[in-house]
Amino acid sequence: MAKKKSVFVCQECGYDSPKWVGKCPGCGAWNTMVEEIIKSDIRHGLSLELKGENHTPQLLSEISLTKTPRFSTGSPELDRVLGGGVIPGSLVLMVGDPGVGKSSLNLRVCAYAARDRKVLYVTGEESLQQIRMRAERINALSDTMKVFSETDMERINMQIEREKPDLLVIDSIQTIFRPDIQSAPGSVSQVRECAVELLRIAKSMAIAVFIIGHVTKDGTLAGPRVLEHIVDTVLYFEGERNAQFRILRAIKNRFGSTNEIGLFEMRDVGLVDVPDASKLFLSETVIDSGITIAPTVEGTRPLLVEIQALVASTPYIPPRRTSDCVDIKRIQLLLAVLEKRLNLSIGACDVYVKIAGGIKIDEPACDLALCVALASSFMNKAVKEKTVIFGEVGLSGEVRAVNGADIRVKEACKLGFTNIVIPQKNVKVVGKMQKAKIFGVNNVREALKAAL
Repeated sequence: MAKKKSVFVCQECGYDSPKWVGKCPGCGAWNTMVEEIIKSDIRHGLSLELKGENHTPQLLSEISLTKTPRFSTGSPELDRVLGGGVIPGSLVLMVGDPGVGKSSLNLRVCAYAARDRKVLYVTGEESLQQIRMRAERINALSDTMKVFSETDMERINMQIEREKPDLLVIDSIQTIFRPDIQSAPGSVSQVRECAVELLRIAKSMAIAVFIIGHVTKDGTLAGPRVLEHIVDTVLYFEGERNAQFRILRAIKNRFGSTNEIGLFEMRDVGLVDVPDASKLFLSETVIDSGITIAPTVEGTRPLLVEIQALVASTPYIPPRRTSDCVDIKRIQLLLAVLEKRLNLSIGACDVYVKIAGGIKIDEPACDLALCVALASSFMNKAVKEKTVIFGEVGLSGEVRAVNGADIRVKEACKLGFTNIVIPQKNVKVVGKMQKAKIFGVNNVREALKAAL
């Protein structure tokens, strides 16, 4: 018989210990150590037999550069995040909160790819009847796509060898298990070993594999962090379950940029691409104090967002600073600049900041718009109509130049904004825009005079 040994593995980070401990030494989580019996003959290595590859060392300068073949998913937003489409032999991990639309989006992708490719959809959470009902609801019925309901990795491997699909979807990795590992499905050992097996299948058979993963209550990936290192691409869905819009962001991408985002809208037919999100985010804009419009850039895509700030006096000490879309430390820094450089007694007030649509922004180019929104709410004076503001703010109150000023201004002009407040150093780059008045400012005080 194969020799067995027992170890205690943390279900949060994958740290293993020969004995049980209450607090994980790896991540500091409490009561996450679970006993797992692991056979000593399990192979943790990975043998990749790539098609057409010469298994000998080659000189870097002699490696031929051929264009990597890609095929479309049928969703322009998903293609943008992936870097232009799906690459055969790639392993993609898609995670998000329950009900965010992961399964619906992958089912739609499978239905589109099944037109001219072999597709196998493996589900471990739902029955075949449930998959058929969802396909009818989101208009993703296909006469060529095959669906397989199974959780045993060995049986799934047999079907893959028999079908030889071009696209494989696993829904979800937490339900798949290997019978030779004595631990429950979803545990660290099961998730890690199943992911390694799927990586071997993807590379050896040149199959594009999409893995759906769950997240924990605190929003992190359920399972070991090593899973993110195994796959080629990690896609995260952002947005509340009851919110209208979803943002798909690439945290890791070996075949493209991680700066691009995909925007989707949840409807009765599932997730629908949003090609022009700026109009939707600004469709309910109200001219009132504390509201400004700022153009942000995600990768190569400009996006106009509405920044809402509320500054109110409070008897409580210390005053509250609340925001789910902007870093609190950035807000505190900008509040200190306004109080020191503009003599605004804003430090004793509660401050609440929100971005319409739930989009999170973290680039410095939105600093100036945040400052104007905070000052506008504090002075109870609205920003001029059809005004767009962007620029980076320094500690002395100066406004610094930002990258991509030209595409930000073009997007604002396309949507009908006529007053644009930008850093003075970016005026030459922007040039003259039709039907738009450019205000170049050097500090926050000048920006307030131009915007209010």
